[in-house]
Amino acid sequence: MKRIVIVGSQWGDEGKGKITDYLAQRAEVVVRYQGGNNAGHTVVFDGNKYSLHLLPSGIFNPKIKNVMANGMVIDPKGFVDEISKIETPYQIYISNRAHVVLPFHKKIDEVNELMKADQKIGTTHKGIGPTYTDKFARTGLRMAAFINPQLFKSYLENELPYKNKILSDAGFDTFDIDEVFETYQTYAKQIEKHVCDTSLLLNQWIEEDKKILFEGAQGIMLCVDHGTYPFVTSSSPTAASVPLNTGIAPWLLEGSVGVTKAYTTRVGEGVFPSEISGDLAHEIRERGHEYGTTTKRPRRIGWLDTVVLRHAKRVSGLSFLAVTLLDVLSGVKTLKIVTHYKLDGIIIDYVPADVHTYEKCIPVYETLPGWDEDITGVTSFDQLPEQAKNYLNRLSELVNVKIGMFSVGPDRVQTVEIEEIF
Repeated sequence: MKRIVIVGSQWGDEGKGKITDYLAQRAEVVVRYQGGNNAGHTVVFDGNKYSLHLLPSGIFNPKIKNVMANGMVIDPKGFVDEISKIETPYQIYISNRAHVVLPFHKKIDEVNELMKADQKIGTTHKGIGPTYTDKFARTGLRMAAFINPQLFKSYLENELPYKNKILSDAGFDTFDIDEVFETYQTYAKQIEKHVCDTSLLLNQWIEEDKKILFEGAQGIMLCVDHGTYPFVTSSSPTAASVPLNTGIAPWLLEGSVGVTKAYTTRVGEGVFPSEISGDLAHEIRERGHEYGTTTKRPRRIGWLDTVVLRHAKRVSGLSFLAVTLLDVLSGVKTLKIVTHYKLDGIIIDYVPADVHTYEKCIPVYETLPGWDEDITGVTSFDQLPEQAKNYLNRLSELVNVKIGMFSVGPDRVQTVEIEEIF
């Protein structure tokens, strides 16, 4: 496969950045196709740890062309701050159709959460939802207009009075048009050289038969269409959204890799059937460094849930699974896997659309023996303890998707391929 998608098959934070970084060493192009800097990817190599929020995971390789596609919402300040920390040469292309996150989007994000009181979604206050709201209300600002001073100023003159009224009515400070314009013009001048029609470029590279990786943010269970609505993000991280969000034909994609942790985590609010608490949850959280890349919030911990993974497979399509953080489970005596749910006494094998119904689902578990061995140094499937092999094999059976690779530590070299994927 020469054009594949890396998707998160749970609630995000599965290790997509690591898997993309690993496979990107063979890629010529890496494309981020949705979301904004409310997400975070962690990449570790040569003993160094890097956190990415907007930039594609191929940014550290000077030979890779990195694309921020039209499905993204991009905070110019966040982009400038992040790209300034990249010390190696890089290639970055930003879609002229991507939407722009401005400071009042962030403030409105905060206002919206405050107004919801105990019904909070648990957003990062990065302005992502309000920016997507403007996009679909047809009142947003695209990169093509942002880098044009006249168009940007006109946008602020038309739109900012309305945004200021929202903030003023909620008791918040308002924004000055000239101040926002002058500050963000500085960012626009730094960004302008990267802005182009990335759909044209991608289709040209496809004609040239280049190897392309598409990576999303968050996970399928946070998809605005197929996730645990309303506790979701404002875009779709599924493989199905790639064509729309990048400007290529659907049939040009050749497969997808679903990244899944060997257990499950979730940040923020929302239903989480397999959630565990107590000492074991704390131990897994600390061993897996389960704190948000962007927010530093502690992640909620749960057992592996194959109902969720089968849901991800159905709505997105998964050619292979990439299992991360397998090493974190070393020393856990008994492992549990969710095989089905029980809803009102009936066994079901689907994720209910209504979150209130989903909250009533009781997980049905299968137990497997764990292993005590340190597996952080294994370099093949055969080197794993039998219990670890059985765990991976059972996961593959329950989801009916081959395990393509697994990781036993954060570093790039601690990744083991079972199948030839890319």
